[in-house]
Amino acid sequence: MAWEAGQGHYPYQATIDAYGDGGFRFAEMSHRGSLICLPSGMYAWHVEAAGDVTLVSLARVIESADNIDVLLIGMGPDIAAIPPEIRATLREKGVIVEAVSTGSAIRTYNVLLAENRAVGAALISVEKAR
Repeated sequence: MAWEAGQGHYPYQATIDAYGDGGFRFAEMSHRGSLICLPSGMYAWHVEAAGDVTLVSLARVIESADNIDVLLIGMGPDIAAIPPEIRATLREKGVIVEAVSTGSAIRTYNVLLAENRAVGAALISVEKAR
């Protein structure tokens, strides 16, 4: 089952079962494009590259900051720096931010979620899983 066009929200937080080919598989569904994973659910994220990660594109995460302790940002196939204002804004809200490759972010997210930790992830989709 895939999300229908125009939707882009799954109402529960779920582990990521697979990624690559420009999307993700979770909860027996597939999603094409980037993804935000929060305690309130999984959301389509309209970001295609590391340069698109801004305070504006992370607004949903910032609004949910009271419900997460750690935010993993999957920056695509490689590690990329995030703007200092993102780190500072989330730090002010008590959220630890780790910017890593998407594959690394998914692996850590799944472990923390399995441990019932207050974790969120913002994941840029990639074509090839590593």
